[in-house]
Amino acid sequence: MDGESTSNLATLEFPGRVAPTGASKDLFSDLFDELTEETRSLLADPQLATLGVKTDSSVAAHAPKAPLSLKDSGLGRMHVCDLILKQIYLHGNLLGVEIAKNARLPYNLIDESLRFLKDEKCIEVTAGGEFIGRASYRFNLTEMGRTRAREAFEQCRYVGPAPVPLESYIAQCRQQAVAGIACNPERLMEAFQGMIVGPGLLDEVGPAVCSGRSIFIYGPPGNGKSTVARGLGRFLNKFAGDIYVPYAITTENSIITIFDPTLHLVTDNYDQETSGTHEAAGDQRQKLESTVDLRWRRVRRPVVITGGELTLDQLDLRYNKVSNLYQAPVQMKANGGVFLIDDFGRQIVSPKDLLNRWIVPLEERIDYLTLATGKKFSVPFELLIIFSTNLDPGALVDEAFLRRIRHKIRIGPPDREMFTKIFQLACEQRNLPFDERAVQYLFANHYSQSRTPRSSDPRDLLEIAQSICRFRNQRYVLSQKLMEEASSRFFCEV
Repeated sequence: MDGESTSNLATLEFPGRVAPTGASKDLFSDLFDELTEETRSLLADPQLATLGVKTDSSVAAHAPKAPLSLKDSGLGRMHVCDLILKQIYLHGNLLGVEIAKNARLPYNLIDESLRFLKDEKCIEVTAGGEFIGRASYRFNLTEMGRTRAREAFEQCRYVGPAPVPLESYIAQCRQQAVAGIACNPERLMEAFQGMIVGPGLLDEVGPAVCSGRSIFIYGPPGNGKSTVARGLGRFLNKFAGDIYVPYAITTENSIITIFDPTLHLVTDNYDQETSGTHEAAGDQRQKLESTVDLRWRRVRRPVVITGGELTLDQLDLRYNKVSNLYQAPVQMKANGGVFLIDDFGRQIVSPKDLLNRWIVPLEERIDYLTLATGKKFSVPFELLIIFSTNLDPGALVDEAFLRRIRHKIRIGPPDREMFTKIFQLACEQRNLPFDERAVQYLFANHYSQSRTPRSSDPRDLLEIAQSICRFRNQRYVLSQKLMEEASSRFFCEV
């Protein structure tokens, strides 16, 4: 996994202090350059223009500032010391700059804790250098340090970027909330470019986005309900700016991981290396450490889609008894973005129980979570939540819940004109020639009978037609015979 600074401290006299040379010096130089670049990539300070940093106006909220002290970080000294001990225990020995990089903390703050651990005889220095001072020392655990590290692992097995306090997470979420985002027809149409949507649909979606409130989408299957959610996600990412997500947060002496690389698309350059002279690197570092808190990642606004697999357990903290560590629920990971509950009503849990879980968050924009100790705490519920179903809404939800969902949008089947546009777009996306006779055949032989067209039919039919041609090693030509064969497989009664 992927980290924070204090006042100047007097130089310690460590034994075995030698300047790094050869491969050791190259390793340290690369690490220092990498750590410097991680912060540089997020800067928007005009005073640092000499570093080649450009302001990124696409960010929704200000980047969290790097802490200048333990108090600013929201962490206690022992919390940082435990992270350091666990790091060294796992790696055998580490350079001071490596410890700072892994913890995502400015080196000066790490240095204070390293001094404390050395005074407590938990760590020792096996080698050091004059390259840029104590950041190039290599640290080992003493016997007492190994004992303390094992005790720290028993308390919590988390080893990674230092967590941020819950209060900081709440404040950042409020800054980058979905509610209040500027939305107009032109921007919405641009976000949905490349998608075929029904007439008047965006006129219904737009006010829902402006309010930041919940949306209930219903209608027959295969007509683009999931497409609407993805289009809204594209709108947020294009016009609402990136957001910041912490690796983990801490509350009540517990750690909860939030950053999820499968859901959060990173837009910073934390992991890229940079080039430059070592003389300039030291000066850059001094300026950069007081700018950005590297315990956060800048990401695109998440679009989280769940379906019939959603359970009530996934909406609460997931506690690992072995590691004494929590994982944030899906709606917390979706903060600042879109959370689509697709196929609503087909979950294992009953719709009534699922809806009851959302009543308070929908009303108050606050969600309440419970730790294994029974202690409850609140977190922001700042996301655009969408309920999507192809079942009868009247059989799923009662009037009390529908009142809490501000916007209800029905998406029906496409008419012939819209279906033709969707078919044409599906052909363009696959670099296939479009032939309107295929649409004529479908309406004459299927849709004009007893079958209702669906927006997803062109995609599915073209995939079948392509598969038939690949199997027979034939050149793809959308002939009537090919469409007859594809539709007979697709529309067959089972």
